[in-house]
Amino acid sequence: MRKLLALLLVAASLGPVHAQPPPNDGTAATHGPIVVLITIDGFPARALQDPKLPMPTLRKLMQEGAYAKAMQPINPAVTWPNHTSLISGVDAGTHHVMANGLITFPPDGSRPEVKPWTPKDQLVHARTLYDALTEKGMSTGQVDWVAIYGTKHVQWSFAEQPDANGVIAQDLIAQGLVTKEQLATFGDDSTPAWRDQIWTDAAVDILTHHTPNLLLFHLLQTDTLQHEYGALSPAAYAAYAYADTRIANLIDAARTAGLLDRITFVIASDHGFTDYTHLIHPNAELVRQGMLQMEKGSYRGDVWIQPEGGEASLYVRDRAKRSALLPRLKADFEKLPGIAAVYTASDANQLGLPASGSTDQAPDLYLVAKAGYSFTDGTDQLVTDVDPARGGHGYLNSEADMQALFIAAGAHVRHGVRLGVISNLRVAPTIAELLQVSLPAATQAPLNEILQ
Repeated sequence: MRKLLALLLVAASLGPVHAQPPPNDGTAATHGPIVVLITIDGFPARALQDPKLPMPTLRKLMQEGAYAKAMQPINPAVTWPNHTSLISGVDAGTHHVMANGLITFPPDGSRPEVKPWTPKDQLVHARTLYDALTEKGMSTGQVDWVAIYGTKHVQWSFAEQPDANGVIAQDLIAQGLVTKEQLATFGDDSTPAWRDQIWTDAAVDILTHHTPNLLLFHLLQTDTLQHEYGALSPAAYAAYAYADTRIANLIDAARTAGLLDRITFVIASDHGFTDYTHLIHPNAELVRQGMLQMEKGSYRGDVWIQPEGGEASLYVRDRAKRSALLPRLKADFEKLPGIAAVYTASDANQLGLPASGSTDQAPDLYLVAKAGYSFTDGTDQLVTDVDPARGGHGYLNSEADMQALFIAAGAHVRHGVRLGVISNLRVAPTIAELLQVSLPAATQAPLNEILQ
């Protein structure tokens, strides 16, 4: 642990060291506003209250622009659903993203699978900013953004699992920043800090070489290390500090490229974080009730629960059984340790989740964990202890620890604006206003009070 923290802190203290990106390639947006949306995965709003938070770049952006006391995520407070809301202005009830990928249900009744590399058009059922930009002949770049796989409306891409033969990857290889061999094992044989470094190099390349109207940039290691070591832990603070240097790196590159007079930076997080010391394995209860049966070496059945940290979605695959099973299952799960509430499908829809029958992603029951508990896979023991505490999210978006970050600064943002608590559904309309594109389905107004 000490070695990990030392390495992270050393990395955070180093200035950006990389080759200069190539000159602008002639495809750039040469005039008009540019928006750079950066997400710091899992950064909790309450961290801003600590005067010792080691994020000078973030503090400077707050002073020079606008920021919110907190930003409320949507339900579920999970990465992919909230990233989708940040660029669409609608909640999961409309865009139907309920997990970090598409929840699929094998026809043999075996455990559901979450498939992250599902094409965007099959996963996201909403108009996004990059869709709107494409309609107007404008461009988008993305680095490590999510729920975006396979879209034709992003012109410059360096993905979570980058294509070594892609244009941006080839740019980085040519600059000596990464090798083709390193990209081949990018997600398997590398540290979170190194991945954030390479993603930042890709963001710099896209912004300064290709200059899209919109750049979407997702920093991930803050989430990774909080899951492992806990929210607001020493490891988390090291990750926060390193994320701050990545943002500074991108701003410095924009300054060198002469772009700052056109750029608005929006810094956000997708959700907050909290600690837990107990794991709930809800499918173990389905085994106990006989609803999951061992067959050919694995459990199978008509009822399964898909856990996502602070929440879990229960699905009854056989429609004919729902009316008889759901009231009993709701009553049974409400009595189990660590479960704060069990919502019916109609109640879950009021929380912003998809309506029953609108998509197979809509849960038949929605389970929420108590503080200190987190849902996970497993079919053996119902509740197990975790020591030391680990970090999680997915709890109701009304919980204080789930509140997220919002900062905006740059060419088109008023100085010194302090907002109260806002919804993350206001981010996409605000960016749409800046770029003069339309998101007719967006449910909330843009933050006009911060714009100039």
